[in-house]
Amino acid sequence: MYAIVNIAGQQTKVEANKFVYAHKLAGNVGDVVTLGNALLTDDNGTLTIGAPELSLAVTGTIVAHVKGDKVLVFKKKRRKGYQKMNGHRQSFTKVMINSIG
Repeated sequence: MYAIVNIAGQQTKVEANKFVYAHKLAGNVGDVVTLGNALLTDDNGTLTIGAPELSLAVTGTIVAHVKGDKVLVFKKKRRKGYQKMNGHRQSFTKVMINSIG
């Protein structure tokens, strides 16, 4: 069984007993969180689509707060001697999905 869930503005496919990385969520390591609105579920080939959401509880446990890979932003204007380099690492929360429904 899996579900499509809206977590912090992003639609994410979640399955029970698997990890998912979401944009940083409020809470400490070990806290149980209820994830956003379930939009779709699949239970052994039976699709249930919400209009627009389902009354389904998806719960997970925060495992860690981590940072993603570094993204480099490089700006340059030719023949002007202008170069600018910036870097950014996005903060994520690693969540273990406990149950769907």
